Formats: sequence, structure tokens, C-alpha cells
Amino acid sequence: MMRGALTALSLLALGAPAWAAPLVVTAPQQAPAGHDRPRIFLGGSIDMGRAADWQADLTRTLGDLDVVILNPRRPDWNPDWKPVAEEPEFRRQVEWELAALESADIIVMVLAPGSQSPISLLETGLHARGGKLILLCPEGFWRKGNVDITAERYGIEQVATMDELAAAVRRRVADWTVPETSPQE
Repeated sequence: MMRGALTALSLLALGAPAWAAPLVVTAPQQAPAGHDRPRIFLGGSIDMGRAADWQADLTRTLGDLDVVILNPRRPDWNPDWKPVAEEPEFRRQVEWELAALESADIIVMVLAPGSQSPISLLETGLHARGGKLILLCPEGFWRKGNVDITAERYGIEQVATMDELAAAVRRRVADWTVPETSPQE
């Protein structure tokens, strides 16, 4: 019993958590102010809730990691909200996604076969040059050719399966370092 307590204390002294578990932040919840662990944005096919909930599956697969998962799939989404800037909840969602993408260290993008995912394509384009993307775009996605060519041109890491995606995220998390903060003025 004493040995276990000492092990836990030594892990804490090294800055490692005694146990790891992701903090899941779902739109429109506020992300934590501190940036002391990797942030992973789960972008990709949602199609107004019609696409499979791959975000929940990936979150379960990564459940042992000490990370912040930023999930745009909103449980209280209302399809009656008009997709216009004047719609307060729609604006809130879009602004949350843009801020979450910018604060993410890793951006996962899953473009599911049978979906069109225009917003995911937009987000992929916005972050193509940033080095944060890991892309899963299987056969059957309607613009796979465009996605593959863009990924090749900008050096976006592509994977072929959800298992490969999880492994790629784990590698990135293992290589992650705390971002430098700008000096206080």
C-alpha cells in the first residue's frame, strides 16, 4: 500500500498524472484557459447529426490520454436554426469551432463516405498549411481526389482507417510539448 502511494507521489512530482483521462469539451462549452496538455479538435463529417458519431468512438479509443478533446458535435443542436450570421446559436457554433480549431494542437479531420461535409472541407483548407492536420478520407468521399491532391501538396498526414487515425493521434500526443507563451508586458 505504501509503495503505491509513493509511486503516485513520484508520478505527480514528475508532472505526469497519476491516471490519464481526456477532458471533453463539447460545443459551445468554454475550453480551459490553461494550455497544459494537448488539445485535439475532432473535425469532420457530422452532416447535421446524420453521419455516424465517429467522434464518440475516437474519444473512447483515446480514453487513456491526458488531453483536451474539442468536439464540435453539439448534443443540443437544433436543425431549425438558420445557417446565417444573424442566427445567435448558429453564430455561437461557428465562432466556437473557429476558436477551437485555432487553439488545437492536433486537428483530426474525418471525411466520411456518403457525406459532402462542406464545412469540413472549408476547415481543411483553412488549416492545410498549419501542420496540425491528420486526415482520414476513405474511398467513397465525393471529393476524395481533391482532398488527396491537396493533402499531398501541403504535406498533410493521411491515414486509411480509424485504427491508423488513433495511432497517429497517439504519436502526435507523445511528441507534444507545452506551447511557449508570449512574455508578459
